[in-house]
Amino acid sequence: MKKILFSVFTIAALGFVTSCSDDDDPIVGPDVPQGEDIVKTGIIEENETWTANNIYILDGRVVVDEGVTLTIEPGTIIKAEDGQASNASALIVDRGAKLMANGTAEKPIIFTSVNDEIQVGETESVGLEVADAGQWGGVIVLGNAPISVAAAGGVGYIEGLPAGLSYGEYGGTNETDNSGSFKYLSIRFSGVVLEQDAEIQGLTLGGVGSGTTVEDIEIFSNKDDGIEFFGGTVNVKNVLIYGQEDDGLDVDQAYKGTIDNAIVIQIESNVGSALEIDGPEGNLAGAFTMKNITINMNNQGKFIGDFRDGATGNLENVYIYNVNATGSSVNLNDVKSVGTFNADNIKFSNIEVILPEGKSVADLFTHKGEVAPVIAKFTDNVSAVEAGSETVGADVSVFDWTLAKSKDLL
Repeated sequence: MKKILFSVFTIAALGFVTSCSDDDDPIVGPDVPQGEDIVKTGIIEENETWTANNIYILDGRVVVDEGVTLTIEPGTIIKAEDGQASNASALIVDRGAKLMANGTAEKPIIFTSVNDEIQVGETESVGLEVADAGQWGGVIVLGNAPISVAAAGGVGYIEGLPAGLSYGEYGGTNETDNSGSFKYLSIRFSGVVLEQDAEIQGLTLGGVGSGTTVEDIEIFSNKDDGIEFFGGTVNVKNVLIYGQEDDGLDVDQAYKGTIDNAIVIQIESNVGSALEIDGPEGNLAGAFTMKNITINMNNQGKFIGDFRDGATGNLENVYIYNVNATGSSVNLNDVKSVGTFNADNIKFSNIEVILPEGKSVADLFTHKGEVAPVIAKFTDNVSAVEAGSETVGADVSVFDWTLAKSKDLL
């Protein structure tokens, strides 16, 4: 198929982009025959729509600028060029911008690699498997909702982006900030390290507010975390994480939204924790809720949940199975986290687990430091169950549209 290069700057120079108010219809480029590969690069400075009859190629960092709305039609396929470190391709939604990417179960929006041979109208990836994580960066959404960082102004610079760029800041004071709507998104084979000790997740949400809709998300094969929350207040519903090589769901900087109905499936020996929960980095406090969660540890000897740096939050209606007999636990990683647990700022309720042979519920709870946790706050809320008798966890049926389901991996 023919490939067309449309950087924002080229389009503007040709006169295809005109200024518009927020009430105008999205600006769309010139008509393109069905089946074109359209290359996107640089900063998107005017509203535009990506349509399902074309494949869009991210060449480097593609940024939706402040005040701009990018609309992506159901069924659209977005592929990302190869590139490591600072050359990695990624879609970045800046503070004050919006991404309207509402797929459907029949026509999900798919972000994948250029090495994926999937074509227009298809939903199955071709030529890549779960072991092929790290082909490109990922999707980063930045908002104006509160975050807990040491900076006095309450604004951070997102992990994974080189310093000094005109975009990358996140955080503010608007709890109901709206970064758009994302539904039925499948993000595949992502997770390049953009900078040493700073990686991109499948989906990164930095200071994203509760006015944003995030539902029905699949992260399939990511080199780092599935989804990481850096503060913010956004609520997320129906999430499937499969094949990440670090943490499944990662919460930082006093995120205080709700994650409802999620599945995390561990598969790699070098995988991280199913859940990593970090505490606030500044004075701002906030506690998340995770409810209706299913965790398949796949007998990997990693933490079910790792609570660090004075973490706070609530876990409700969680089902855990395939637990490793020697390594898997819910872990309080430091004295501060033991303190927040003892003060009821980490709460567990209605947790069901299939225990390894010879293990008790108490064996699943570990901690560090000389301060002793009140272990009954854990054991009184966790029940051992037999396979098939669980009464909590995620509704698996809502993930029938995913790539993981099509591969019989659920």
